Amino acid sequence: MEDAWNRPYSPGTGRWLVIAWEAIALGLFGWTTVEQFGLAGHGVRILAVVIAAVWVVGGWRILEMGVYVGPDGLRIRGLLRSRTMRWPEIAHVRLHRHSHKIGGWELQAGMTVLIERHDGTTVNTELWAQGIDFHSRPQVFRDVYRELRERHQAAMASTLRT
Repeated sequence: MEDAWNRPYSPGTGRWLVIAWEAIALGLFGWTTVEQFGLAGHGVRILAVVIAAVWVVGGWRILEMGVYVGPDGLRIRGLLRSRTMRWPEIAHVRLHRHSHKIGGWELQAGMTVLIERHDGTTVNTELWAQGIDFHSRPQVFRDVYRELRERHQAAMASTLRT
């Protein structure tokens, strides 16, 4: 596959809030670790370097999360792993109304984009209408969904022509 991956939307400002939140949480974790174990000197420095490295790598992954498209397929970058699928492997790109069941109640969680593969499996994407990228930008969510469907249909049409 080519390395020409493009995310068809810009990340929302909420990602920066998540990264700041993680910095605060890791700072509190570091402080409690120092207090709990009585670390001093080199121990504090090593802990600070490890926490800073975790924050930088985690922050980078948070910024890179999302769905990317390329001429040959679709790439879904998550927090811990990435998944790449060629266009011919994908049967449908569709919307799914997600909900959570708690006891006898069903709470609507909003629309997500699912990828259905030809082997019958579904793949979740990072695209959620109420997520940090689209919560205040519903039109962007619709535009991204439309672009994914159009790219898939165009790829399938060009496969049939060849």
